[in-house]
Amino acid sequence: TGGQAARMHQISSPGGQVYRAIRAIEWVRGHFREPLVIDTLARECGMSVSALHHHFKAVTAMSPLQFQKQMRLQEAKRLMVGEGLDAANAGFRVGYDDPSYFSREYRRFFGEPPRRHTTRVRSETAY
Repeated sequence: TGGQAARMHQISSPGGQVYRAIRAIEWVRGHFREPLVIDTLARECGMSVSALHHHFKAVTAMSPLQFQKQMRLQEAKRLMVGEGLDAANAGFRVGYDDPSYFSREYRRFFGEPPRRHTTRVRSETAY
């Protein structure tokens, strides 16, 4: 139908909103350690802030800031489990300036404090 064709064009068109949202996702993936300024990201992707939020969430089911937080916390987990970094250093490496804030965010996301979580994950994967 005409509606489906228009939607496919929007998805595949380099100028389409979904394409721009994917560009925003890729930008956040490549720069997740840096502070995220939504106005700047929207401007870089050629969208309004509201369009960025709408299309980003349609593709990821998260806001840009939630997506960035998830990227940071997953990378911190990898650094602690895989490279043996402590929580403060892992948090700093992924963009958190405050170790206490990092630990709170980590606990909220993974359900337990960084040290306990990484110890458990290491023991589960050791076998």
